[in-house]
Order: sequence, then structure tokens, then C-alpha cells
Amino acid sequence: MGAKYNREKDNVKTFYVRIQTPCNSVNTYNFKGLNMLHYQPQNMNRKFNFILLLLPLLFVHCGYSQSDQKKQKPMDNNEKKAPVYSRTDTGRVELKDEDWKKALTPEQYYIARQKGTERPWTSKFEKFDDVGTYYCAACGNALFKSDTKFDSGCGWPSFYQPISKTSIIYIPDNTLGMQRTEVECGRCKAHLGHVFDDGPPPTGLRYCINGVILDFEKAKATEKEYKKNASH
Repeated sequence: MGAKYNREKDNVKTFYVRIQTPCNSVNTYNFKGLNMLHYQPQNMNRKFNFILLLLPLLFVHCGYSQSDQKKQKPMDNNEKKAPVYSRTDTGRVELKDEDWKKALTPEQYYIARQKGTERPWTSKFEKFDDVGTYYCAACGNALFKSDTKFDSGCGWPSFYQPISKTSIIYIPDNTLGMQRTEVECGRCKAHLGHVFDDGPPPTGLRYCINGVILDFEKAKATEKEYKKNASH
């Protein structure tokens, strides 16, 4: 922690306080003029008293910074798989809400069943460019090929075309005072995100998808599926 004076022409002091907080952030505070405090060189006690009064505010600021960092933890899917998860079974999946809650992670349940939205730029798939296939993390339904993924700059994994016509279900969404089109998994009806008409050619669409509800397998393990879908 450090402090110093700078004398100006009008004899008004500018007082700087530089403090490193426990969360390792360095904060420099500049207090100028009589409207804050007019420090007199002959009365140094006021300066240090003011610093002591300032310290609690800095710790509060530090607490908020640490809290924000915790909140920014990426919401990504993990290895937990639902009992109905299958990449070969195309039959429709219908589970009770309580069963989905047990089968999914809290983050997946929030997105898939409560129609939540993950924070932008938190998914590991947002800047992900491996070649392969994206599946529904809730049921294993094939959703998108990696060659239809593009960098939209919106903060969520974006695709311009689903893997098949039955991969996605489209539902009008008029919530939040907007007219949008929600997209759900064609097998389990998990909420995936929304589709917009500002994407690249050839479709002009942008499927804006929550990364938490995506699962991925590299192309070598899905070569047969690629050839099969390419023939349709």
C-alpha cells in the first residue's frame, strides 16, 4: 500500500492511494480537490485515517471480483450420461421431469428442461474446431456436423445446418417480448437454443446453441455416420 501527494498550481492537493488487495488486484485511487478532503502536510493523521476508512471498501470490491470470477466458470457438459443416452437408437424419448433431473447434471437440466441460457463465451465448444459430430448431451441424438459450424461472434456455438431434417424441432417463441424460433432436440425435446435468419450461405441460418447440451465425437469414430448422411 502506498500514498503520495502532488502539488498543483492552485495549491489544491491531489492524493493518490495505491493498494494491493488479497485477491491480487491492484487499485489506484485519485482524490482531488477540497470537495473530498483537503490534506495539509502538517496534519498527516488525516491521510492515514482516510486510508483506514478506505480499506473496508476495497475488501468489498475484492469480494465482488472473486464472486464474479466464480460466476464466470464455464458451464460445460461432463461425463454423466442419462440412461436413455444412445447414438444409435432413434426412438423418441419421454421421461418425467423428476427423472430428467436425476439423469442430467444441474447445468444440463437447467438448459434442456427449464429452457435456460448459458452465459456467452463460456462453452468450450464456442471456439472449438475439431472435426466430428455434435450430439444432444441428454439423449445422444445426432444434431450437427462440424463442417457446418462457424464463428458467428455471438458467444455461443453456431451452426448453419442440422445433420438431418428430423434432428431438430422448431417451436415459435414469443417470450421476453421477442418473436424467435426455439430449437429442440428431435428425439428428447431438450431445449437447445434458437435459430435466426442471419447466418452464412448456403442456408442463411444461424443455429445458436447452448454448449452445455452438446456432446461431441471426433470424425474417426463417426466416419460411417458421415458417409451415411452424405448419401441422403
